[in-house]
Amino acid sequence: MTRHTLAYFGSYCLSLLGNGIASVLFPLLVLAKTGDVLAAGIVATATTGVGAVIGVFAGVIVDRFNRRTVSIISDTLSALSVAALPIVDAVWGLNLTWFVALGVFGAFGDVPGLTSRESMLPRLVAHQHAQSGALDRLVGVREALSGVLLIVGPGLGGLIVWLAGVSSAAMWITAGTSLAAALVTLTLPRDIGTVLASTAGQSGSPDAADPSQRPGAAGVTGVLHDLLEGWKFLLGHRLVLGATALSALSVVVLTALQVVVLPAYFTEVDLPGLTGLVIFGIALGSIVGAGVYAATVGRVSRRTWFIVSVCGSVIGFLALGTLASPWVVLAATVWIGLTSGPFSALLGVVQIEAIPNELRGRVLSSQNAVMLGAPAVLLTPIAALAAGFGLVAAGLSVGALVTLAMLAALVAPAFRSLDTVPLGTPSTPQGSLPVAQGLPPTEQQSSHSPQPPNTEV
Repeated sequence: MTRHTLAYFGSYCLSLLGNGIASVLFPLLVLAKTGDVLAAGIVATATTGVGAVIGVFAGVIVDRFNRRTVSIISDTLSALSVAALPIVDAVWGLNLTWFVALGVFGAFGDVPGLTSRESMLPRLVAHQHAQSGALDRLVGVREALSGVLLIVGPGLGGLIVWLAGVSSAAMWITAGTSLAAALVTLTLPRDIGTVLASTAGQSGSPDAADPSQRPGAAGVTGVLHDLLEGWKFLLGHRLVLGATALSALSVVVLTALQVVVLPAYFTEVDLPGLTGLVIFGIALGSIVGAGVYAATVGRVSRRTWFIVSVCGSVIGFLALGTLASPWVVLAATVWIGLTSGPFSALLGVVQIEAIPNELRGRVLSSQNAVMLGAPAVLLTPIAALAAGFGLVAAGLSVGALVTLAMLAALVAPAFRSLDTVPLGTPSTPQGSLPVAQGLPPTEQQSSHSPQPPNTEV
C-alpha cells in the first residue's frame, strides 16, 4: 500500500475506533448522570433521528465541496462535541438537555464524515494509477478492518469502563481519536477530495466545472434539485437499487436477530452471557471473508463470489433460524459473517463503479437514510411474530425472508454482469472507467484501458 492509502485507512480506523468506544461509554454515561433508562432512550432517539435527517442533506454538502475538507471538518466537529462532555460536566453538570444538545451537535459531524470518506476511495485509487482490481482489494480491506473495529472499539470501551469506571473524563479518548482522524486526513492530497463531473475535461461541457458552480445550484431550489437528483439515480439504476435493497434487508434481519430473537432465546436457555458473542461471531467471520475476497481479486470472478455469498447467507440464516442449540446459533453467526464479508465488499465495489463521482455523496447519503429507516418497517412485525408464535417461528421467518430475497437476486438481470459494471448517469449509462472519474484527460488515459460500451444494468 502507498503512503496515501495507509493515511486513508488510518483515518478510517481512527474514526471507527472512536465511534466503537463511544457506543459503550456514551449510553453508560447518560444512565450514570440521569439515572433514568427513559433518558437514555430519548437521547438515542433524538441523535438517531437528527442523524437520519442530516444524512439526507449530507450528500448535497459532500457533492458540492471538497470531500477531504468535509471529512476533516466533520471529524473536528465530532471531536468538539465529545470533548464538550467532560467540560460541561465539570462546569455545569451533565443532564438530559446537555446530552441531547451535544448528541445532536455530534451528528452534524458523524454522518457527513462517513459519507465523504466513502466517496473519496475511488479518487484515491485513480490518483495512484493503481492496477486492475485495486478498488476491489481496497474495499475488501476496508470491510475486514470494519469487522476488526466492530470488535476492538466496543471491547476497548468496555475495558475503559472496567479500569476507570463510568466517567465523562473517559470521553477525552474518543475526542482524541476523532481529532487524530482529522489530522491524518489532512496529510492526503487535496485533489483526492475534489468533486468533478464524470465528463470533466470535455470542452464546452457544463459538467466540467465544479458542481457547486452549475446554474441553479444555489438556494433552497438548488438543494432540493440536488436531493431529487440523488434519489432519482438511486431509484432508477437497477443495480444500485438492488444492492441497496439487499443491504437494507441485511440490516433489518441482523437488527431483528440481535435485538429481539437472540437475546430472548439465550435468556430462555439460561445463557444470557452468550448474547454478546453474536456480534463477535459475525465480526470474526466477516474479517476472514472480506480478507479472502481481497486476496482472490483477479482470480475469482465477482459473479462467482456473488453466488457463493448468496448461497452461504441462505444456509447461515436458515440454520440460525432453527435455534437448534446455542452452539448451532453461534456457529451460524460466524458463517453468516464469513459470507457477508465478501458480499458487502462486492456490493460496495459495484456501487462505487456504477455511481458517477459527482452524484456519489447524494446517492450514498440516500442509501444511509434507507438503512436507518429499514429496521423501523419490519422490526415490530418480527417482534410481534416472536411474541405470538414463538422464537423459532420468528427465526425461521427471518431465514425464509432472506432466502426469498437472495434467490430473487440470483436470477435478477441487474446482478448478472457484475464483472463489467457500466458507469451510470441520472438518465443514460456510460462506459467510462469508474476509478478514473473526475481526473483530467491525461490522467484518465494513463489509467486502465476503457471498458466497452454496455447496456444499462
